[in-house]
This record gives sequence, C-alpha cells and structure tokens, in this order.
Amino acid sequence: MAGHSKWSTIKRKKGAADQKRSKIFSRIIKEINVAVKDGGADPEGNPRLRSALNNARGANMPKDNIQRALNKAKDTEALSEITYEGYAPGGIAIFVECLTDNPQRAVASVRAIFNKRGGSLSVSGSVAFMFERKGIIRVPKGTFDPDELQLEIIDTGVEDFEEQEDEYVITTPLEGFVPVQRRLEELNIEVENAELQRIALETKKLDVESAIKVLKIIEIFEEDDDVQNVFHNLEITDELIEEMSKE
Repeated sequence: MAGHSKWSTIKRKKGAADQKRSKIFSRIIKEINVAVKDGGADPEGNPRLRSALNNARGANMPKDNIQRALNKAKDTEALSEITYEGYAPGGIAIFVECLTDNPQRAVASVRAIFNKRGGSLSVSGSVAFMFERKGIIRVPKGTFDPDELQLEIIDTGVEDFEEQEDEYVITTPLEGFVPVQRRLEELNIEVENAELQRIALETKKLDVESAIKVLKIIEIFEEDDDVQNVFHNLEITDELIEEMSKE
C-alpha cells in the first residue's frame, strides 16, 4: 500500500508538471455531473458531490468552472458508469472505470488498448475479486499536530494514517469514507483529494523493464477521455518509482 500511495502522489505531481490539468478538470466535471444526477445539487446532503467539489478545489479548479459544472449538471446528458476488467502483459490485473456518454466507443477503445499492448480484455468479475474498495483521503500538512489529528478521527473509520513529504494519506474502509470526511470538515481540516479506490488484495512483482511497460499501458488508459480511473495489482517498488521518476 505504501508504494502504491507514494506512486499515486508522484503521478499527481508529474501530471501537473506535464500540463494535464485539463484532463483532471474533465474528470472532476464528469464526477460532479454524475453526483448531481444521483443525489441532487446540495453538497450537504450529497456526500459524492461534496467529495467532487473538495477535489475540484484541491486541484485548483477555478470557481467559475466549478459553478458552471454545477449549473450544467442537470441539463447535460446522463453519463453511464461502466467498468472493464482485463490483464496486462505479465499477468497484471487491470480494472478500468469509465464515465461515458457512448458505451460502444468506450468498450472499443478499452479493447483496442489491451489488444495493441499485449494485454486482453476479460469478462466482468474476472479480476474484481482481486481488489477491495477503500477510501483514500489526502490532507496537506498544516499547523495541526498529526498525532492529535489521528486521535480525533481514529474512531470514525480510519484504517491507516501515512505521512508523506507534504501530505498525510488516510485510508478508510468503504463504510468509513464519508464519516472520516465529515469529521475532518468538523475539525476545519482541508482535504486536498478524497476518492474511493480499488486497492489490490495482493500485488504481483515484475522486473523493472516489464513493470515500466505495464505502467505505460496504464497511462494510455488514463489518457482516454472515457476513462475515469484505472486500478492494477502491480507491485510498486522503490526501484520502479526511481526509474519512472526519471521520465
């Protein structure tokens, strides 16, 4: 989990450096759209929308963009939430989450990426059992004491509290995701990002060269407009992080 978390942080920083902000904004807007359609436009009574808005602010999305997304959410065409499962080379399990207005386009694109990169699209349920849904909440380091913060939130459903260079990464079980966010709000603790992720129950280690090829396939998936999230069970080693950070 530590390697996964550290690589996720590096990816976010690398994405900003690569000027992928528009892709990040697009994903957040889609999430706002679905959240509003599912639970209404009031974030107080809609935890999914509240998380999306927090993530928008954490990504430095302009207030005008956020408001425009909220205004348009009820009038835009409904997006379909679809998942695809398959394997990358080396037997690495891949789970792809899509938000799309065209399911036929999405499945064709996902299948093409698998096929062209030596992987294979599989049937529903073929890899889902290898993952567990958990909440991942990122909190920037601030003036608060981390030990006191842990004591304040531990009873709300915290599973792990990890310190990184400039942030704390809080892991929760699925049922603890919303309660922990609410407690952080009560404490006036700023949340940079909060999302449900699929965390591999067991990871698989490949040699660095093979692992880099898998991560590049994952990046290709993430660049697709219909793809919202990609999860995998590749073991993220320090050696792999070092090599990928050079690129």
